[in-house]
Amino acid sequence: MTALDRLPLREELRGAVPYGAPQLDVPVQLNTNENPYPPGEAVVADIAAAAAAAARSLNRYPDRDAVALRADLAAYLSGDGDVALGVENLWAANGSNEVMQQVLLAFGGPGRTALSFAPTYSMYPEYARDTHTGWVTEPRTADFAIGRAAALTALAAHRPSVVLLASPNNPTGTVLPLADIEAICEAAPGVVVVDEAYAEFRRSGTPSALTLLPRYRHLVVTRTMSKAFALAGGRLGYLAADPTVVDALRIVRLPYHLSAVSQAVARVALAHADELLARVDELRAERDATVAWLRAQGLRAADSDANFVLFGTFPTTPGAPDAHAVWQRLLDRGVLIRETGPQGWLRVSIGTAEEMAAFRQALTEVTR
Repeated sequence: MTALDRLPLREELRGAVPYGAPQLDVPVQLNTNENPYPPGEAVVADIAAAAAAAARSLNRYPDRDAVALRADLAAYLSGDGDVALGVENLWAANGSNEVMQQVLLAFGGPGRTALSFAPTYSMYPEYARDTHTGWVTEPRTADFAIGRAAALTALAAHRPSVVLLASPNNPTGTVLPLADIEAICEAAPGVVVVDEAYAEFRRSGTPSALTLLPRYRHLVVTRTMSKAFALAGGRLGYLAADPTVVDALRIVRLPYHLSAVSQAVARVALAHADELLARVDELRAERDATVAWLRAQGLRAADSDANFVLFGTFPTTPGAPDAHAVWQRLLDRGVLIRETGPQGWLRVSIGTAEEMAAFRQALTEVTR
């Protein structure tokens, strides 16, 4: 019996392992969908100054409702689809992970169900497990879309309290048409969450679910500053929704859940949004070039509106290198990507031009 086995651990947690992508010290790290370009020196200097100012009052608790930060977030989002949002529509937490957990704490729980469509973000079932919420999925189509008729059938069958829709979806990178989101909102008996963690990487002209907020009071749109804003280490996620949803989350949030430093750093990043988002177009172009190159090599690559590409398919029969073997051989060459998604597929985050060149060279050597 191990030391852990001697503890009164919840039964559904026995045998579980902590979530996390490998963090390995290799030259090319393309496995966690980070922005490969760090903040510039002007941003770093302003963050340092803001953190120093916050430090002078760290003997006091921070603003537990993060009002100034939420006002800045509302102003930023209001430019996406010309949606008028105020402080009362915004909520922020330690990454979109905590935002999602709070949503399930408020609207999930014992006897309730969360529904999603697989393959999708691998943390969703863990949010459900940790909040004692039932978890069900329905399969996506062969091109990783959500069949509208199948979705409506699943809603009628499961009557979920929470529906989780990632758009762009992780790990596939595919977006949901607004018409499909509307149809789900019309039929859903509970809260509909559209996870737009990668929204800034969408192709030009692709609308956000934010535009639907005025029509659906049970719709929630989540975002993060970890990806396009190059602030993964800042841990700031947020959502936009009807004020009644925000009020519900304020009930279940931990007291003072966002530190004064976190709030200050995020506000500086928002003030420098133009600079921090300046490389998004470059990353989009590199993504599209990567999709084209993978297909030219005879591989499949999903259409992506995110900063990563799901590609395959690699054999699942003995004798040829399977997806894990390809992943390992890339790692042996100093290139770390992600084993995730359907069997036979791998996911590569979009890095700098030099990193992507290293990826292409390594994959060519591995698969030829």
